Amino acid sequence: MKNKYKGWLYIAVFVLVVVWSQSVNAETTQVTNFEDLMENLNRGEEVKVVVHYGDCKLISDNEVQDRSPQAIGGMKIHVFEYFAKGAVGNTQAFVAFSHSSLINYRGFLYNYVKFKVTKDNQVTVTAQYVEPQDYEIEMNEKFFSEINDGKNEGAVYFYRVD
Repeated sequence: MKNKYKGWLYIAVFVLVVVWSQSVNAETTQVTNFEDLMENLNRGEEVKVVVHYGDCKLISDNEVQDRSPQAIGGMKIHVFEYFAKGAVGNTQAFVAFSHSSLINYRGFLYNYVKFKVTKDNQVTVTAQYVEPQDYEIEMNEKFFSEINDGKNEGAVYFYRVD
C-alpha cells in the first residue's frame, strides 16, 4: 500500500470503530405516546418499534381470533408519512410506516408489515405474506393494540435510540 493512503486508512478505521462502538453502546428511551413519537420523528431521531403480537387483538381472514401468536417483531422506522387530521379524509392525525423483507418460509415470500399509529395512541399492524412472482397475498393479519406507556397493557413499544 502506498504511504500516502496509509494515514487515511488509520483515520477510516478509527472512525468506523467509534461509530460501531456508539451503536453497540447506544441506549434507548421509551417513547410513550403519539405526540412524543411525532416529536422524535420530526427531529430526525432514530426510533425503533417492538410489537408483542401475543398481547394484541388479532383479526385474520376477516375473523376475530381467540388468540394471537406468541411472537415478537421489531424494526427501525426508516421511512414514515404523517397525515394531519382531514389530510386524506381521516378523522384524526396519524403516522404510517412499513417494511418488506424477502424470507424463506416454506418457499420464498415477501414479509410485509405496515403500522398505522393514530393521535389517540391506537396502533394497527398489518402483516402479510406475499408471493414474489405475482404478489398474491398468502396471509393477511391485522393486530390491534395501543402504544405502551409504561403503565398500560399496550403491546406496541417505541424506543428512541440515544
